[in-house]
Amino acid sequence: MREIAKKDLGDAAKKILQEDKNYLASFENSFTELINSINDQERYQKLSIDLIKEFLKSDDDLNNEKYDEPEQDQDQQETQENAEQNEISEDSSVETDLDGEMSEEFFETESMEQVAVDDTSIQEEIDLERNSRADNESLGQQEYSIFSTHFDEIINAEDLATRDEVQRLRQQLDRLMEPHIQTIGKLANRLQRILQAQQNRSWNFNLEEGLLDTARLTRIVTRPGSALSFKQESEINFKDTVVSILIDSSGSMRGRSMTLAAICADIIGSTLDRCNINTEILGFTTKHWKGGEARKLWMNQGSVPLPGRLNDLRHIIFKSADNSFRRARKNFGVMLRDGLLKENIDGEALLWAASRLRVRPEQRKILIVISDGAPVDDSTLSTNENNLLENHLHDSISAISKLEDTELIAIGIGHDVTKYYQRSVTIHRAEELAEVLLDQLTELLSNTKKYYN
Repeated sequence: MREIAKKDLGDAAKKILQEDKNYLASFENSFTELINSINDQERYQKLSIDLIKEFLKSDDDLNNEKYDEPEQDQDQQETQENAEQNEISEDSSVETDLDGEMSEEFFETESMEQVAVDDTSIQEEIDLERNSRADNESLGQQEYSIFSTHFDEIINAEDLATRDEVQRLRQQLDRLMEPHIQTIGKLANRLQRILQAQQNRSWNFNLEEGLLDTARLTRIVTRPGSALSFKQESEINFKDTVVSILIDSSGSMRGRSMTLAAICADIIGSTLDRCNINTEILGFTTKHWKGGEARKLWMNQGSVPLPGRLNDLRHIIFKSADNSFRRARKNFGVMLRDGLLKENIDGEALLWAASRLRVRPEQRKILIVISDGAPVDDSTLSTNENNLLENHLHDSISAISKLEDTELIAIGIGHDVTKYYQRSVTIHRAEELAEVLLDQLTELLSNTKKYYN
């Protein structure tokens, strides 16, 4: 500073400059380690937070020392301040430039030049760092991970309620279906007619049992003693198709959206069953709000940063593909159960549903997702990068789309899901769900050339 200003510094200015040098020198190792880890995303965040804590602690210690100092004589202080006021005023801009150069030397980034020593919480600093990383393409994105799968569960719907409650919820669903049964029933019948018209029917004749073959009754007259001839219809090609309907069972679906989803599952499942198309109806949510046993375990183990998915999954089987529809339909009322609907982690649910389809013997596999928006889990999003779940959903969809024998389609309720799914439909009223779902099924199942040629 003496070289820049072309003059000697006063005693007070020299003291201030020396204090600043000593203060910054105490952090030199931290600055160097921070610069060396600029390409290590997790380590850079941890070091940044530690450095902020050091600044805050150092500032508190400095303030405490000042409070402990004896008060100086007021007249002497005023005299000294008046004597050096002009000198410090002239050099203030130079000191500011020097401080800026020192900050750039150690931090090499504008966002770290100014460290606010105030009451800003550590969590707010983490949020600021996340936003900074999101804008910095060179740092990449957090890889999806799972802190613990020990507390996840795959459960049959009937195990989520008592037998009496299952029966009561089924009766409740039947009452809710009454205003919609006629409209949805017509749509289901239309789908059934289309599917049956496409079936390649043939008959086996001269059988000992089956339907009486009236066209061959003349043989009894012309050849007395001939046995009656029966016929049977051959099996249909649609047995080689399986449809899985995956329903977002999160809290945001509560009310009319979930009611219509349950009604559609009932009607469409029945329709496909009559056409000998195996159908699976699944749901996905979490066991708890804002984390569960996995979060408790994470906290007990020291709350490591960026733990990955931090909630307990609950994947629900309302009807498996091998279970008869008549036996499984009693479970659909469980979708309406209070306390069931919580948070949604879509990516893992998609992979789960697709993995169930992969082991099926059917030649053609169709996965239909019914959702009302983006994946949300407060416990995971508050402890990781804020786009962790969305990025994993994109990756999961991309992986499923590469499967040659699996078709994926999504129906968004009230939210546009085209940002996630290449093939999707958005409806803005829950009442539209039945018609849209049936239309999509009709279109999918009508396109059989690829599979049966």
